[in-house]
Amino acid sequence: MNIIYKLLDVIFLVFSIITLIFLVPTFWLYNLLRFCYKSLYPESLAGKVILITGASAGIGEHMAIEFAKEGVCLALVARREEQLRLVAECAKAMGSPDVIVIPADVSKLEDCSMFVDQTIEHFGKLDYLINNAAAIASFGLFENQTRVSDNVPVMDINFWGSVYSTHFALPHLKKSKGKIIAICSCGSWFASPRVSLYNASKAAMLSFFETLKIEVDSDIDVMIVTPGIVETRLSNEKWLEEGQALWVPRITPEACANEIVKSIKRGDKTLTVPSWMKTVFLCKMLCPEICNPIMTFLFITWPEISSKKNRTNSPN
Repeated sequence: MNIIYKLLDVIFLVFSIITLIFLVPTFWLYNLLRFCYKSLYPESLAGKVILITGASAGIGEHMAIEFAKEGVCLALVARREEQLRLVAECAKAMGSPDVIVIPADVSKLEDCSMFVDQTIEHFGKLDYLINNAAAIASFGLFENQTRVSDNVPVMDINFWGSVYSTHFALPHLKKSKGKIIAICSCGSWFASPRVSLYNASKAAMLSFFETLKIEVDSDIDVMIVTPGIVETRLSNEKWLEEGQALWVPRITPEACANEIVKSIKRGDKTLTVPSWMKTVFLCKMLCPEICNPIMTFLFITWPEISSKKNRTNSPN
């Protein structure tokens, strides 16, 4: 058996080298040509029915507005009904022919079944499901957390909320040959300190939709979005100050939503926004031995040094 494993090690090593030399450049060229073509001739979204979870604020709110400009019919889902109605009014003013508001909690199985059913009852179909609802875990180093169980809702909303919504939407999306858009996070593949449980929930979400993409490939498109730090209530100043991450560039939810809608119209399978985060991904994959110590210094060592200096310099 050991001989077989060693033989496979050699075969796959040779295959990987051949792939890097010949197939990867060809694939990149194909993607570049496809990107140019789809940018010139994007898909029309007019008349599509799109369900957005977490639509009351942040990326979800601005996606609703961007979609409305395309003449899309919208089903907006979130827990805050009053805020949802304001978003719905704005979407109608921006050109959406029909918008319904469905107050719901994605962490509850029955709520997910309910808002998918209401969307079908109202519009008669569902073209796109956008899993955008998100919750944030407690900030700080994991070893310093005293009530880890308080973070259970993070997995319930970020992961199970997306799973429940997708489960009930799948039959309808198959009928319309529709699309699922999963709003994950760069934290799903980039281990940024002080948000370990949030990263874990997004990593679970990423793995689920990567697998689902293969399972439903012939019937439904699955697009995975990994935003960096977006200026929303989730990326609040408390975390940035605590982790001394005020220097990290952030993207506005308006810009993020605009990029997502353009990417959907191009028929992309993945989107990382801002695009410079792809460079970070390459560094993480190719040289983690260098990347990890840098992250340790920037998000752990440096904040601790700064904190000590602030305590020393503060008046008694």
